[in-house]
Amino acid sequence: MITALAGGVGAARFLSGLVKIIDEKDLSVIVNTGDDMQLYGLHISPDVDIVSYTLAGIVNEAKGWGIKDDSFNFLSSLKGLGYETWFNLGDRDLATHMYRTLKLKQGLTLTQIAKEVSTSLGVKATILPMTNDPFETHITTKDGLMHFEEYFVKKGSADEVLKITFAGSENANPSEEVLGSIKNAETILICPSNPVVSIGTILCLKGVHDALKQTCARKIAISPIVAGAPIKGPADKMLRNLGLDVSAYSVAKLYADFLDVFIIDNADANQKQHIEQLGLEVKVTNTIMKTPEDKISLAKFALTA
Repeated sequence: MITALAGGVGAARFLSGLVKIIDEKDLSVIVNTGDDMQLYGLHISPDVDIVSYTLAGIVNEAKGWGIKDDSFNFLSSLKGLGYETWFNLGDRDLATHMYRTLKLKQGLTLTQIAKEVSTSLGVKATILPMTNDPFETHITTKDGLMHFEEYFVKKGSADEVLKITFAGSENANPSEEVLGSIKNAETILICPSNPVVSIGTILCLKGVHDALKQTCARKIAISPIVAGAPIKGPADKMLRNLGLDVSAYSVAKLYADFLDVFIIDNADANQKQHIEQLGLEVKVTNTIMKTPEDKISLAKFALTA
């Protein structure tokens, strides 16, 4: 059994290669829900949906999110009524959010709903929201406090991050399924996602960090930082907020107390010995996934590590 810890686009790309070389039924994916938010009266789970749509083969590949060939009639009409439409919801995508919201009102958990949605899409992997409890990542910039998605999408991650807040983290617990998938895994893969607001949210849940330290599984992480910059997203601003350099080494340091193997890009080969001083085994390869072959190659490399 393989368990992966995942954020959105970067993780989904890696996982799309992984399921080409393993039995998808043997894969559990613990997905960040810190990006979850309420919008237009609906419960949106961006990262859960990105992973689900990608594994279902219906994601908009060009964007990395949403459903390919989706229409945007709802959003267009809403804009005509004077509403803000900075968060792009396609019409088919909207159905997922509507379904989730209705099922939550009926008393189902995010975990139960994710299973229903992924099964309806033909996904054989187990998709596990990191928690069923309220949890939101908030960012403070010079303009004040805002939800992470507002900072990321509406503001374009342009401003310096002054503070990162995990709202609800004090009372949020991982589900039994999340802890069980870590305990029972043979291999745990930390996907190349933002180490602070995608993987860091999962790690901050009560019991997750300890479970990762205690499991007998081999734990392998892939750096999302290449040549001093993130492949996608504002991980550089998040690391600087923590007082860390934007480097593969800084990411390795965040995971070092539970990790076995850290995979870095060829461009960062000069950091190998420095990272090894953290007590980690370090592997070097191409980690930039431009083609389907790149995704499969990286997945194979990670598993052989």
